[in-house]
Order: sequence, then structure tokens, then C-alpha cells
Amino acid sequence: MTNHSEPTGPVENNDFTARNALDGSAGHDTQVTLRTPAELADALPYLLGYRPEDSIVLVALHDRDGRGRFGGRARLGIPANRDDWGAAARQLAQGLVTGSERRGARPEQIVAYVCQEPAKGETGREVKLRLQPLAQLLRTECGALDVPVIEALCISDGRFWSYCCPSKGCCPDDGSPMGLPGTSVLAAAATYAGLHVRGTLRELRARLLPRETSAALEQETALDRAGMALVPRILDDTARAEVAEETLVLAEHTLGRFAAATPVSGLLPADLRDDDLLTHDEAARLILGLQDRTTRDRAAAWMEGDEAAPALRLWRALARRCVGPYGEHAAAPLTLAGWVAWSTGDDLEAREALAMALGADPDYLFARLLHQACNEGLDPEAIRRCLRAGRDETAHTKATEAPAETDRVNSADQPGQTERADQTDRTGRTDHADQPDRCDQADGETPSSQGSAQSSPRRRRRVRIRGGADDDARPVRAKARRPVAASSHPPRAGGSTHPGVPAPGGTRTSAAGRSGGRRGPASAGGTRSASDGPEGDS
Repeated sequence: MTNHSEPTGPVENNDFTARNALDGSAGHDTQVTLRTPAELADALPYLLGYRPEDSIVLVALHDRDGRGRFGGRARLGIPANRDDWGAAARQLAQGLVTGSERRGARPEQIVAYVCQEPAKGETGREVKLRLQPLAQLLRTECGALDVPVIEALCISDGRFWSYCCPSKGCCPDDGSPMGLPGTSVLAAAATYAGLHVRGTLRELRARLLPRETSAALEQETALDRAGMALVPRILDDTARAEVAEETLVLAEHTLGRFAAATPVSGLLPADLRDDDLLTHDEAARLILGLQDRTTRDRAAAWMEGDEAAPALRLWRALARRCVGPYGEHAAAPLTLAGWVAWSTGDDLEAREALAMALGADPDYLFARLLHQACNEGLDPEAIRRCLRAGRDETAHTKATEAPAETDRVNSADQPGQTERADQTDRTGRTDHADQPDRCDQADGETPSSQGSAQSSPRRRRRVRIRGGADDDARPVRAKARRPVAASSHPPRAGGSTHPGVPAPGGTRTSAAGRSGGRRGPASAGGTRSASDGPEGDS
């Protein structure tokens, strides 16, 4: 238990040390010792990087030389239904302990927090009493894992209470007031180390949620128009590559516009400025174009250097444009926002954006894999190397294809060569058609349903395209096909179900198998440490 009434003095065995103002990430060897519940309560925003609301938080402690040092942290939203409290406490405790074990350091002790503001007509003390069974469940679940909770605090209405101190002398019934933000020793050390508290999760999520404004209807109309124009082309093998190039060229042009914009102070003014830099039609074309995974993976290469900041702003702006029935389409820009944030060292925004992407589409595999890797503290450099290699390969392919296309046009313009060029072109299509067809049926789709979607694309339906970083994560079903003679008829336009040249990365199309559901951000109960479930479609 912490020293509830002891003033600052010599270091005790029950003290907690925050090295380098939290995790030792700064270059200065700074240690801050916390001894009282008041100091632990004040430390929570600096441990998380934001001020939690409606949250259960567990913080691991590791015993080194008789001092407790902070380790991993895990957060979960407080379930509205009391019957779910036991499962939530079990999930959070197991997630923190197993996550720490994977990183090679099982915690010796845990500090627990429950944070919730009073409802209308409720007092902070009533919140403390109402959440006391939840705090007891946390202590029980952690104890079952042989990791005791040495302090459990309730923070509400600017005050805190300890569930572990029976003395009313140091822990009055009405609680103890929290210190003014930024005035503690830990706050000073965190500022010195360059660490800042980001406000609340609600404020962070607001930057990624669609705006509830009159412009939402105009954006939805633009998405409808873009869907009717682009979906048939995306579902056509030969036209899909053209749509990918158009999407990336538009995105690159928009990134330049974002990079050149005049800086403004404040998060909301900055987001409003970015919204003004993007027209409804541009946003619609980018959102639908990014549903192609290969296009999305190529866009993910804007992840570092001078490209990262405008790219993150663009992905946020696109996520805010996924309005109305297009909420599921936000999975792609939210995943890209989470990836760029993680790549640039902002784990907090990365976890929230990826959790919101899974809220928009729980089967989005790229978001699921990134979310798990980010939560487990893995180094994103391995993914960066893969994306750099893919970008270099694409640039090399374009450089080698351009001279070949020029030679072909020149030879076709010479007398007597036109017929030979046409024959070569037909032969080239035949050779590609002889390759096995790769068809993704993860969502219960069949070739017949795919053809139906192609011939009559439905509005507001998300398009799922095979290819990209997700494909190696699960097997692909292949079908043998009969060779097509060189004299076969050319492919039908737009809605044809006949396979043509595979898309970049050797992928095939898969029409959307479902329409509206699963839109909006992940719930406040999104855990920060528990492992994700089984893989799904992305």
C-alpha cells in the first residue's frame, strides 16, 4: 500500500519511481518518486498521455532494488451494464499481465484506477460508492493472477478516493482534491522531458469522426456520384489499375496542397482549414479509390519525413468525410492515419485511430494487425522497410515499362507492322488469361454474385479488392481455367465477369458482400493491451 499520510521524505520500499518522467524515453536520467495517493492520482494523465474519462486503468509495477517502477498500462471503458464488470476486469487484468510477460517482465504489483464524472444530480462520492464493486473485482482478478493490487483509486469531479485506505483521517469520505494540472513534480519532469498531456480521448476521436454539419449531405451526394462512376471501373480488371493511378495522383496533388497550407494554432481550427482544402468530389474519389488494398498500401508509403505530417492530416480529413451510410469506408483512411501516427511515434493516436477503424469494419485485417503490433510495442521499422521496398519496386516497374510502351507504339506506326502489333497484344492478353484465377470468397461471395455486382453496382456498398499487405496473411483459393484461344473475343466492358489481366500484385476483385453495418468509431471499451481476435477480411 502507498504511504497515505507521509510527507515527502526518504525513499521507502513502497515508493514508485518514474524514470525519465515515465518510461525513460527522454535523453535525461531523471527520476521522480511518488509516495502518496495524491501523487499517484496526479500521475495518471502523464502515464497515459491523456486524461481518461469513463475508464478503468491498470498500471504495472516492477520491483527493482526495493523500488516500484512503472511498467505497462492497460485501459478499458467502464461498461454501462454492471453485469459486464466482471468480464471487463478479467480481460483487463489478463491483458496487462500477459502483455507484460510477452515483453519479458511480469509485473510484481499493480495500481488500479477507475475514472468517471458524476451523472446529472450525482456527486463524486456517490460515483466512488457506485464503482466500489468494480474496484473490488479488479483486485480479485489481479490477485487470481498472483499480482496484487497495492492501490486502487477512484477519480471523479476533481477529487480522488482510495479504496485501500480505511482511515478517514487521510482519506475523508468526501475525497481529497486533485492538484492543479501541471503543478506537480511529475508534471514538471514530464515537461522537461518533452512529454505532454493530449487532453481527453473524446477530443482525440473528434478529429477522426464525421462532422455533423449541413455539408454532410453534400458529401454523401458526392460519394454517391463517385460510387456510380468508379465502382464499375474498380471491379473491372483492366480499368482498376487506371483508377489506382488516378487515386494516387490526386492524393499526391492534395498532399502538396496540405503541405503548402498556412499553419494555424489550435486543433479545431487546423482541422477546419484542412476540410476547406478538400472538395467533396475529391474526397469522394479518394475514399472510394482507397478501398483497393493495393492502392491503400502504396498510399501507406507516405509515412515518414516531410510527407508524414500532411499525409496524416489528409487521412484524418478523409475519415471525417465518411458520412452517413459510408461509415464503413472510413476503415481505410482511419487505418492509414493510425499507421502514419504509429510510424512517427504517436502511439496514442495510432491506437485510437486503429481501434476506430476496427469499429468501422471489425474484419479489416490490416487495421487488426497494426493494432495488435502497436499494442504489443513492436518496432514499426519492419513495416516501413516493406513499404519502401514496394515503393521502389513500383517505381522501377514504371521506369522499365515506359520505354517498352514507346517502342511498341513506334513499331506499330511503321508500314506492315500494325497487324503484327495487334497479334502480339492479343497474345499477351491470352497469356495472362491462362493464369489461374484468384477469387476471394471470404465474405461468402461467389463468382456469380460478383458478376451481379459488376453488372449493376449498388450504391453505398463498400468495394473489397484483393491485394496488398493483407493477402499474405491467409491462403488464397485458386481455380484452374481453360486456356483461351488467341482469337477469342475481347473482354466485355465494365461489368464483364471474364477475368483479364491481374491487378498489380496479381490480385482479383471481390464485390462487396454487405452494405451498411458496423459504422462509426470503436466504443470507449476498446482495450489497449488485450490481443485481437482471429484474422478476418480487411
